[in-house]
Amino acid sequence: MSRTLLVGPGGRLMLPETANLLCSREEGGHLVVLPPRDVWERSELDRDELMHWGFLVAAAGRAMIETLPQLEKGCINYWEARNWALNAEADPVGPKTPRQHRHLHLHVLGRSRTATREAWRWGESPRFPDFAERHTWAAGFAPLTGDESKAIVAHAVSTLTSRYAVPAGALTV
Repeated sequence: MSRTLLVGPGGRLMLPETANLLCSREEGGHLVVLPPRDVWERSELDRDELMHWGFLVAAAGRAMIETLPQLEKGCINYWEARNWALNAEADPVGPKTPRQHRHLHLHVLGRSRTATREAWRWGESPRFPDFAERHTWAAGFAPLTGDESKAIVAHAVSTLTSRYAVPAGALTV
């Protein structure tokens, strides 16, 4: 299965690499939304790019809430990040500056009322590991399944076309 689920004027909706999962599917699921072009900070996007990125983010979150049984009576957390890219131990090793090394993306994290992991307890802020612990921490996390991903994409496409008037021809599944 391709990590890219949907491409459109708002950017790309993707499954994160399994080694970089922040939330397992049974705890609520994890998707990533990349903007329509590589920038280090959202203010670098022009008006239309930012608007369409916002549409894609909103459609992805709503699709997760509406299609994932584990999110029944749950919600979504949206987390804009790229902090680990600035860690001195991240490639390339050494000091880094945001403008050169940070690549904007947004994590769409499902919050299940039945989450059992301490880091994802309902009613608490999620907790993320330090850079050095990220792969160990994510070991055993499961990505969204192919069927879950297909349902999310179908719902997101419907939302983008009906609510936000994105032409169906501008979307690639």
